[in-house]
Amino acid sequence: MTSLLWHKAEYIISAVGPEQYPEEDKPELAVSGRSNVGKSSLINKLTNRKNLARVGKTPGRTQSINFFDINNEWYLVDLPGYGYAKVSQETRIKWGKMMNTYFRVRKNLKGVIQLVDIRHKPTEDDRMMINMLWECQIPFLLVATKADKIARGQRPKYLKIIAETLGLQNWQDIIPFSSEDGTGTKELVEAVNHIIYEDE
Repeated sequence: MTSLLWHKAEYIISAVGPEQYPEEDKPELAVSGRSNVGKSSLINKLTNRKNLARVGKTPGRTQSINFFDINNEWYLVDLPGYGYAKVSQETRIKWGKMMNTYFRVRKNLKGVIQLVDIRHKPTEDDRMMINMLWECQIPFLLVATKADKIARGQRPKYLKIIAETLGLQNWQDIIPFSSEDGTGTKELVEAVNHIIYEDE
């Protein structure tokens, strides 16, 4: 439970609606972010698996909600990436409805790992996602990916921009993360374990 990396991770199902979701018999944590923000790389890093979540060269390939069983104790859920320009408006609306439904009906959802790229100011899509989480009263961990691209001493400047853009009070609550060099892995796993096992 408290180990750095979870020792067992298994793909369960890809779903587009509630009728396909697994039973709500375990706590659940979802991962959300733009199509090119590094969701798959983060999931693979945290589960210590190279190909659990597919890393596509073309952003926007995850078009369903993918459920993974972690340690037979909880579900990690990969949500469709949003904000990819080459996706049709119709597909964007469909994805938005899919995520909105998931957030509103999933009773065992404990929180969301919300990803943003540390190098860029959050987009309007990022702000909409944060607002949706606030609206649905879902706790979230904000993670700034690709931290290895920014010198350690420069990171606070970028994190403050992210916090200000998204209306967060404390930039120090944002976890800088890199799937390349492991930055933030320990902090993120500890934060996730706290959310998943807080009632134990």
